[in-house]
Amino acid sequence: MSILVNEETRAVVQGITGSEGGFHAGACLAYGTNVVAGVTPGRGGQVFEDRVPVFDSMDEAVRETNADTSLIFVPAAFATDAIVEAADSGVGLVICITEGVPVMDMVRVLPYLRSKGVRLIGPNCPGVITPGGRCKLGIMPGRIHLPGRVGVVSRSGTLTYEAVNQLTGLGIGQSTCVGIGGDPLIGTSFVDVLALFREDPDTDAVVLIGEIGGTMEQEAAEYLAGGFGKPVASFIAGTTAPPGKRMGHAGAIITGEAGTARAKTQALRDAGARIIPSPGEIGATAKSLLE
Repeated sequence: MSILVNEETRAVVQGITGSEGGFHAGACLAYGTNVVAGVTPGRGGQVFEDRVPVFDSMDEAVRETNADTSLIFVPAAFATDAIVEAADSGVGLVICITEGVPVMDMVRVLPYLRSKGVRLIGPNCPGVITPGGRCKLGIMPGRIHLPGRVGVVSRSGTLTYEAVNQLTGLGIGQSTCVGIGGDPLIGTSFVDVLALFREDPDTDAVVLIGEIGGTMEQEAAEYLAGGFGKPVASFIAGTTAPPGKRMGHAGAIITGEAGTARAKTQALRDAGARIIPSPGEIGATAKSLLE
């Protein structure tokens, strides 16, 4: 098993004829992902890489191909329109890679997604991958992943890749890796992903990578303290970040004591997570956790 995506996922790429969408759609196909359609308004009737039909709308793409998941590569100004179009088409999972989506746009779209029962990963995220050539929907390098039984969930795309590379280098495979995104308002939280990993019989342990800003890590700690049942190793980025200064991600800004790396680390430690002391020790800490 896995969470969110697998070899049965039927994906449609919104923005497939753009430079970013086309490049990453090609990489997803090369990995073995079942990309059944693309969508670009005005480009309907084209065929991507001689095998993926392109449609003018999500409604048409889903009706013709039975797609159940959308991967979005659409400019920030139009990203929430693409998210809503995907939700209205009937897919159950939307993964939005786009960076720089206005916060007020997300304020309006998130309640709508909840009312439709549609799960959103992102925006400003690397996507989701279930290793082993099963399904890659995002911008992560597929070659560094190894199929296995450790789940990875992270706010940082780059640190996700670092964690996975270290795990793979030690022979520790991954069940599913989820980049939830670094914006202040995102569709899926740490708690949401942990709940999925908790119920996944093929996930034996979890690596959780957080960062400064917000309180999602404390909410994750509270969830873990309630009885997660699987070992968790955690790293919080931003220990040396000065208060009031945004660091990389739009959501990575310390606005109070709760947003600091120290507070988040302590909450996770108190909840029973094994704390990873530095980025270079993610793999080694996970290995000791499993032993």
